[in-house]
Amino acid sequence: MITFSYHLDQIQETARQIITAAETEKVWIFQGQMGAGKTTLIKALAKEMEVKDQVSSPTFAIVNEYDAKAGMKVFHFDFYRLDDPMEALDIGIEEYFYGGEYCWIEWAEKIAQFLPEEFLLIRINPDSENSRTITLQHFRNVD
Repeated sequence: MITFSYHLDQIQETARQIITAAETEKVWIFQGQMGAGKTTLIKALAKEMEVKDQVSSPTFAIVNEYDAKAGMKVFHFDFYRLDDPMEALDIGIEEYFYGGEYCWIEWAEKIAQFLPEEFLLIRINPDSENSRTITLQHFRNVD
């Protein structure tokens, strides 16, 4: 587990640290209260990964697809408005999660039973209006 704090004007450096800490993990779960800065952090991560598209929260669409460097894809999920976890299966989340591309997930607790066994958990806790504490934790099934 890695924990560090950052000021919002250091968010790009924070994004670089997260990318490095993620190692080869492609499924990233962002956890934090409403307004904690999940989407803001995702925008900074997208910039570091040279995403070519405009990044915004897919609150109503549930998933946004972004083109990034070297033909890479990033899928950004927001399950906040999901009423029934089974709806996630209707959009084919298993294909996304196991497809080998980056999957960034907000409000993953809404679909907890469908999450892969391996992912990077990124917890965001506001310390003040302009600073956050991040905790990174790898979850891996080691049978």
